[in-house]
Amino acid sequence: MHVTCGIDWAEDHHDIAVVDTDARLLGKLRIGDDATGFQDLLRLLAEHGDSPEDPIPIAIETSRGLLVACLRASGRRVYAINPMAVARYRDRHAVSRKKSDHQDAVVLANILRTDAELHRPLPDDSDLVRAIAVLARAQQDTVWDRTRAHNRLRSHLREYYPAILEAFADKRERLPAREARAILAVVPTPGEAACLTRSRLKAAVTRAGRQRRIDAETDRLLEVLRRTRLRRPGLVEAAMGRQTLALLAQLDAACQACDDLARATEELFLQHPDAEIITSFPGLAVLTGARILAEIGDDHTRFDTARDLKACAGSAPVTRESGRSRRVSHRRIKNSRLAATGRHWAFAALTASPGAHAHYNRRRETGDRYYAALRHLFNRMIGQLHHCLTTHQKFDETTAFTPPTKPQLTTAA
Repeated sequence: MHVTCGIDWAEDHHDIAVVDTDARLLGKLRIGDDATGFQDLLRLLAEHGDSPEDPIPIAIETSRGLLVACLRASGRRVYAINPMAVARYRDRHAVSRKKSDHQDAVVLANILRTDAELHRPLPDDSDLVRAIAVLARAQQDTVWDRTRAHNRLRSHLREYYPAILEAFADKRERLPAREARAILAVVPTPGEAACLTRSRLKAAVTRAGRQRRIDAETDRLLEVLRRTRLRRPGLVEAAMGRQTLALLAQLDAACQACDDLARATEELFLQHPDAEIITSFPGLAVLTGARILAEIGDDHTRFDTARDLKACAGSAPVTRESGRSRRVSHRRIKNSRLAATGRHWAFAALTASPGAHAHYNRRRETGDRYYAALRHLFNRMIGQLHHCLTTHQKFDETTAFTPPTKPQLTTAA
């Protein structure tokens, strides 16, 4: 690696630095975040030996943005360096704690000059996987938005309208259910619920999509909503009802976006050749499998071993050892999206795979708590997923969870 390039990224401009093997600054440049700036960057790289056969590697502090996307499309190795690591490297060159955009670009270039083998370039994923990642992450964000909207609405309803919470307390989805949202839109206050007619409530239940036991459910809801309860003053209750409708609109939008993105993600995921292998694992449905693929990608050279993938997922433990002190704990620096999906995967696998359930029980018997046992199960299964994707084979329950062999007792002659 004779010449390296560092880019200090900013919102409207970028500072470029090019250094050689002796840490000499060969060129520097500040470009705008547009097509003209990108052409200036390519011109600077070409002046210092950049070619399609031997492109100059580039270090930058982010893995997103149009600049990074164009650099990856041009076939260059792009290294996304963690800003915390860049700060540590900066202290190697100056202890005065001075900082500038140009200096950071030089530091990034020197990171590749000295320690390129310790950093991993951005994976060479296909366009299909990148599109799946966009949709899967957006869908996961909408799920979190839906949860926050539900919590805000539920907290507000507890202040003046506990009857609606009681009516749907036994439902799996509770307030985000279509039936709950349809009824709350019709009667946002206890006063309106007390005047609600049976025919109007039945129409709301039917409009929400219920097809069976409509009359029984209507009677149950009517009985719960008409019970005598504590009430707020009329003017205050009406104001809180208006706030409920505003919060309900946010929840409706989040639920709709969540459903639309889920359908789009599943449709795109099923077009990928690795989808059949991923969904062969117990507990991995189409949407969950799409989230897994979005985070690990389809560049099978990205993770050399299963241990590397486990470390990225946060399932592999971390050992901290100094002198006589030795501590093994769970990993905190990880891909949070992959770790969150892994918890759902491991939980679903408990009922879908006898081997996974038996492995979880063995971990609990050895003293692991609930989350530790789930994390250990996820650690094992994601290692199996790495093996299956590398060897292009589907999941096999017998091979994955071979029952432990009991030691045979020999009798003395």
